[in-house]
Amino acid sequence: MSSNEIKITRTKKIAILLFSLLLLLVVLIVSAINTISSERNLPSLLTTKKELAIRGNILSSDNFKISTSKKLYKASIDTRSIDPNKKELFINLFSIYSNIPVKTVRKKLNEASRKKPGHLVLSYNIDSRTAKNLKELGFYLRKMSVFKAIKVRGGRFLYGLSIDESGEKREFTYKDTLTPAIGYMSKYESKHGTTKLKGIKGLEKSYDNLLNDSSDGILKGERDVLSYISFNKQSLIRSRVDGSDLILNIPLKLQKNVEMILDEWKEKIGCDEILVSVMDSKTGKILTLATSNRFDPDNIKQSDIPNLNVNAIEYQFEPGSVMKPIAISLVLDKNRIKPDELFFAYNKGKMNKKGEYPRGKYKIGRWWIHDDHQFKKHYLTLEDIVIYSSNIGTLFLAQRLKGAEFHKGLKKFGITQKTGIDLPYEKEGKMPKVYKFRAGEDKGKDNIYKATVSYGQGMTATFMQILKAYSAFNNDGKTVTPQIVSKVVYKNQTVELKDEQKNEQVVKKATADKMKKLLIKTVNTGTGKKAKYEGLEIGGKTGTANIAREGKYQRKYMSSFFGFANDKENRYTVGVTVNNPPSRGKYWYYYYASESAVPVFKEIVKILVKLNYLTPETNE
Repeated sequence: MSSNEIKITRTKKIAILLFSLLLLLVVLIVSAINTISSERNLPSLLTTKKELAIRGNILSSDNFKISTSKKLYKASIDTRSIDPNKKELFINLFSIYSNIPVKTVRKKLNEASRKKPGHLVLSYNIDSRTAKNLKELGFYLRKMSVFKAIKVRGGRFLYGLSIDESGEKREFTYKDTLTPAIGYMSKYESKHGTTKLKGIKGLEKSYDNLLNDSSDGILKGERDVLSYISFNKQSLIRSRVDGSDLILNIPLKLQKNVEMILDEWKEKIGCDEILVSVMDSKTGKILTLATSNRFDPDNIKQSDIPNLNVNAIEYQFEPGSVMKPIAISLVLDKNRIKPDELFFAYNKGKMNKKGEYPRGKYKIGRWWIHDDHQFKKHYLTLEDIVIYSSNIGTLFLAQRLKGAEFHKGLKKFGITQKTGIDLPYEKEGKMPKVYKFRAGEDKGKDNIYKATVSYGQGMTATFMQILKAYSAFNNDGKTVTPQIVSKVVYKNQTVELKDEQKNEQVVKKATADKMKKLLIKTVNTGTGKKAKYEGLEIGGKTGTANIAREGKYQRKYMSSFFGFANDKENRYTVGVTVNNPPSRGKYWYYYYASESAVPVFKEIVKILVKLNYLTPETNE
């Protein structure tokens, strides 16, 4: 080959090499441009971690958690990332750590693999301790190569066992204690996909906004190679703030003791329900609000549905004779009863062998009014009317008030008015309109509406309304607003809740003192004898009334006793109602309040003494 040919060959080779290098450079540039312009699933240099805030607690006055929230976690995997040869190992270990049956785990995995392999949530309801254990398990499973990298958009990734916050769960530590007043919950999904809670009834409902006044914690910053946050000046750190805590006026020990008494007496009497409340007569603080009909808010059954309402404020009934002191005190307050005045009781006929006159009977229009008790005399004093609960004597006194005075006075006592207690869905009760109370007064005729309402019929009230009204007789003529929650704690700041409604002077102090003495005599010598407790100041009034449904009276009764229990330092207003005690059969006598509500009242007083809320005065 000539030297010229050699030069040509060499030139061609150099040209081919240069062209190849140029082509490779163009391919490299195009690839770089394509890579830069295309979307890539590369891990972000920034990472954010959220810490879920939870609902606040409800605590008793003696610092026991009545209801509290716990975080829930979810466990998830990508079913494609599990090594088929180690699938059973994963199932068995996950079952042991999570306490979920092996069959349940295997079934979920198999169903997900058949339908649509990929992301699978194995459980949403994992508690914090189990979540911690499962996180450790995930670490060990990676070391044991139970998971394999799978190809997804953006490359190959290794998905292991993920444990993330999923929401919260409400726990009622002492099961049915303080129900239904404490309330119950429902769940909903937040905009972030976590399970949140809201109150449906009771305190959980009325203080829902405060209990849920929370903000999640946030950690945001650059991540290191192990995906941990590396903190610097640009990092965002916001601590989690849970909802407000509520501290009640109710001590757990007293509440549990009272509930045990009600359970025992409900079984003994055979009634539908017994309600009890103890309230500080000076402050309105509720020390106990208890019923024999309770439920477990964590496990509400079909049979619990009738018990979900707070009957102390939602059940309206004709209160009966417990209304008499309220009506009579209105007359006393107007100075329309003369000292030592006598009232004809309409006991007609001759005295029987027991030294009693036939039961009194009085007619207003076409209605006959009867007294339930027989008297040994034709004329009654004011004391007799109250102590022995005379319907006729009470209606005579009520007629001395004008219709507007009677109507306004009852409203002032809180009849047909909400008490202001911190519970939702409070009912108001009913009584005749003011014009009905006025009927016939211009002609000097007796008014049937004033008559029946004066002894607690032809109108309705709630348990809490009567309790509030009776606080006036133990508090110098002033009613107080019932209050269950004492304090709210938020961000380590404690705010004491005080009654915004000032104590209302419903009757003069002298009137309240007079009625108080009559109620004490009712316990000492009248229908409330079984409530007497030596060394304490006890007063109160019994009431037994028919239960009306759809405008008709049934052979069912509400037996009540409302009064007070005091020592030298403390004053408590106490109410007891017994719903539908037996009125026939072997235990028919429980229908009388003196045989059912009064003995329960006495048991409550004993507990107050035992737990040092009351100290009887002893004669040394």
